[in-house]
Amino acid sequence: MSDMNGRHNVAVWFELPADDLDRAQDFYEAILGTKLDRQSVGEMQMAVFPYDKPNVSGAIIADVEAKDRSGGTIVYLNCDGKLQEVADRVEPSGGRLLTPRVELPAGMGAFFQIRDSEGNRVGIHAAY
Repeated sequence: MSDMNGRHNVAVWFELPADDLDRAQDFYEAILGTKLDRQSVGEMQMAVFPYDKPNVSGAIIADVEAKDRSGGTIVYLNCDGKLQEVADRVEPSGGRLLTPRVELPAGMGAFFQIRDSEGNRVGIHAAY
């Protein structure tokens, strides 16, 4: 994040875990009046919400394990290409690294997840 004056999107992604991806996708399509795009990243199946700008959206994920680990929605924050710098500051600042760096496909960047000082599970993302 080069600054917090609104020049960059801070929240870039979110994940809503679902026990039944079809049911959750039907629900959100019905209430929002839109279509979600079914995709997979590795073995994770997801339904991605529409977006105008790549990497600024979110998805319902078919991952019961993530629901159990996180307690709910995970928000991913943009670190503007400074992924390692942010990772290095997490633990000295009172947080904890929860995952190693994960490289995303097709030039979508990379991320890791942390537990913040208040116990929240948060993703940190950097585009390439």
